[in-house]
Amino acid sequence: MTRIHITGNAGSGKSTLAKHIGCSLDLPVSGLDEVVWSPGWKKTPMDERETLEESLVAEPSWVIEGVSGIVRKAADVVILLDVSRPISYYRCAKRNWRYLFRSRPGLPPRCPEILIVPRLVRLIWNFPLRIQPQILADMQRAPARFFHVTNDHDLDAVLAELGVR
Repeated sequence: MTRIHITGNAGSGKSTLAKHIGCSLDLPVSGLDEVVWSPGWKKTPMDERETLEESLVAEPSWVIEGVSGIVRKAADVVILLDVSRPISYYRCAKRNWRYLFRSRPGLPPRCPEILIVPRLVRLIWNFPLRIQPQILADMQRAPARFFHVTNDHDLDAVLAELGVR
């Protein structure tokens, strides 16, 4: 049984890393964008979101990427990808330009990136101030193995410890 949560700012590389780890360890991979958002960039109601997250973490093994206290608490391993704001902005722009007028994979219908740009800019800016401190505080109290990845060397060490090729 392996339950890995990959968290971090938008554009930090969560989805890419989750796919890599899932493929290498033969684990199912889920992204929380499908849970957080409903068609048309509407936020999923919190009670419905919590139910969906609980059903994801009820599985015996998984890799889940995104930001969630429920997933963080259920995980055996938590990986926080901590990249700078400029890198997050660059990676989001690089990823999202192809989907300006349509939904990218892993999102519900009618979620073109053009409609979320202002919110995404604020989210990336505020993540280190509002969200990351809570993740770090949770990990001080949690029994999960916690990896705070700030560079490629950290990431290589985490992948080696997990047995990921």
